[in-house]
Amino acid sequence: MDTSTALTVAQNAGSVDFSPFVTMVLDTVADGSKRDYQRALVDFMTWYGTTRQPELNKATVLRYRQQMLDQGKSAANVNQRLSAIRKLARELADNGVLDGQIAAGIQRAQGVRAEGRKLGNWLSKEQAEALIGAPPVGTLKGKRDRALLAVLIGTGIRRAEAASLTVDHLQQRDGRWVIVDLVGKRNKTRSVPLPAFAKALVDRWLTAAGISEGYIFRPVNKGDHLAGEKMTPQSIYIAVVGYAGTLGMDVAAHDTRRTFAKLAYKGGAALDQVSLTLGHESLATTQRYLGLEQDLTDAPCDHLGLHIDLSGK
Repeated sequence: MDTSTALTVAQNAGSVDFSPFVTMVLDTVADGSKRDYQRALVDFMTWYGTTRQPELNKATVLRYRQQMLDQGKSAANVNQRLSAIRKLARELADNGVLDGQIAAGIQRAQGVRAEGRKLGNWLSKEQAEALIGAPPVGTLKGKRDRALLAVLIGTGIRRAEAASLTVDHLQQRDGRWVIVDLVGKRNKTRSVPLPAFAKALVDRWLTAAGISEGYIFRPVNKGDHLAGEKMTPQSIYIAVVGYAGTLGMDVAAHDTRRTFAKLAYKGGAALDQVSLTLGHESLATTQRYLGLEQDLTDAPCDHLGLHIDLSGK
């Protein structure tokens, strides 16, 4: 069911036009999360309307949470959807559509505790170099993608942040090139140092494309010509995964970001500086990116002292 249909179903059931409030919610989240939040709200409103829930309150949200668990959705997926619903309730309350006490109750609807933690993937130094060097240098698209991969791995910025980069973001500070005043998740602003190799590849791309202002990373068509104002986070993801696939690498959405953190920390960068560059709110988040809670280099299984004969069949 598409957004408009879901809104109509929910409105008929509860006599509330949700559409402007969904837009308000989407305006508060990063570009890379808008699609997930929209899907979460459409699914919730479809369920809310078709199951004829008596009213929107904490009990209703908890019933929906249980249905998601019964359907086998992961804790992370359930919690993200609940986050979208809480934001919707907040907007409804702020605009006088939902009673403030009811909205506060929805805010207290607890998420699902995730047991264990998914292990992220990090590229080695050699793999990172190979990935940046994968795009062909003889094409406009290849120049763009080399610059794109160099920025993602060289700075650790998010795909949505890379999509929003403009020429004006690149400025010199303290004798080096920096991405200044980058707006990330939760509208937090930070500045991110740019390594020399990334700046050089960006300059080659901008010169070849004839770009002197506006967005840095732009679509290139099959004829190898500029074909739009800016790339989307999804198109950036497709580009990264595509080149990784040609090299036999399994790369997920945040792996270039994790790779930056891992290589920088292993190279001697201070943990707090890595955290500041990534825009994390706490060192604990950065530690999870680095996998510091679990040592895979000197693992417990390396100390078992067992000697197993593998010469036979």
